[in-house]
Amino acid sequence: MPHNGERGFTLIEALVALAIAGLGLVAVFAAAGGGLESVDIAQRYVAATRAAQAHLAEVGTAIPLADGDTGGVDAGGLRWRIRMKPVQRRAGNDAAVSSPTLYAVESVVSWGTVGGGRSVRLESLRIATPEKGQRR
Repeated sequence: MPHNGERGFTLIEALVALAIAGLGLVAVFAAAGGGLESVDIAQRYVAATRAAQAHLAEVGTAIPLADGDTGGVDAGGLRWRIRMKPVQRRAGNDAAVSSPTLYAVESVVSWGTVGGGRSVRLESLRIATPEKGQRR
């Protein structure tokens, strides 16, 4: 056999190179899968935030402004809840005088399992003016 200084890879070296390449591909696919999962979570947060804003905008129009909770499930499976609570008045105010009532309004939209799900919560203040002839 002529020996000219050039040698090829042995079978062991080829198997080690193949194993290293395989591990590299596994790492690349795992990173890509994690990136896709992060994109999905971000899209769900955007959808939940838009839904929370939309439900908050309905308070006082489609949803009456009154003390209590209301909620439901949107078409996309997002669970929503609106909680309205009057803000306590100062002690010196005259209750007989007809005056607007300030409400703390909270809009919560959630998804996923009940124990391990995610949610978006928005808060706002709304003013309810008493109807004419109504005294508080």
